[in-house]
Amino acid sequence: MYAITGITGKVGGALARTLLAAGQPVRAVVRDIGRAGTWAARGCEVATAHMDDAPSLAAAFRGAQGVFILPPSEFDPAPGFPEARAVIDAVSAALLQARPGKVVCLSTIGAQAAESNLLSQRTLMEQALRKMPMPVTFLRPGWFMENAAWDVASARDDGIVSSFLQPLDKAFPMVATEDVGRVAAELLQQTWHGVRVVELEGPRRISPKDIASAFARVLHRPVQARAVDRQTWEALFLSQGMKYPLPRMRMLDGFNEGWIDFENRPDDVIRGQVELDTVLAALVSQQA
Repeated sequence: MYAITGITGKVGGALARTLLAAGQPVRAVVRDIGRAGTWAARGCEVATAHMDDAPSLAAAFRGAQGVFILPPSEFDPAPGFPEARAVIDAVSAALLQARPGKVVCLSTIGAQAAESNLLSQRTLMEQALRKMPMPVTFLRPGWFMENAAWDVASARDDGIVSSFLQPLDKAFPMVATEDVGRVAAELLQQTWHGVRVVELEGPRRISPKDIASAFARVLHRPVQARAVDRQTWEALFLSQGMKYPLPRMRMLDGFNEGWIDFENRPDDVIRGQVELDTVLAALVSQQA
């Protein structure tokens, strides 16, 4: 039995579908039993748990041969990442109590970066789970292609993709969530010892200009990328309701300056299969 957190999201859903297709038993770990109907209909066992509640997580993980941890993302974290630390403490306690056979945890590209930024939430999770007694794999994917969902309306209506990733012709490691879930399922079914890090990106690296060109192909209209001036970021994020924009700004700086990147050699990074055009076409269709 594989216990899957985050199963109602894109990555967790792709992971669960891959396991079920392989004939593997799946336990869907959800916060709200009402959202598990689809998975129950597919034959999944269902367990309810909150990611910051150790007893419910331990019950959900107990007896599992493998557990997938998808930590919730806090996009406007308070100083010191208290939200992430609460989840980390609960997950750590639950794993120690339940003792599943192995763990795959969704981390991120750049989790090894020393400078504090939005992705440091995953750094903290890695630091904690490295101490677990069972085998642990940290899956570090690149920038999600699905982040372009924020650009669909402006690309469709105005022919503009506003980019915080800069310069516009710089190619960044990106990957589709479908590939992330598929690879996570493959990793869960493997046997290993100790702690390992697996890094994942898509078939090729993608620049903001590439995203604009892909939108142009999907939308059948001219689309261009436009850089968002770094000096405007803080005021913009604050106007959007953020209270603590610095972690997000430093994350973007890390990608742009190159200190958020993969740790392994390029030949050791796994390549996904899903192309950018496929992801953008789905995003456009969803927002039609």
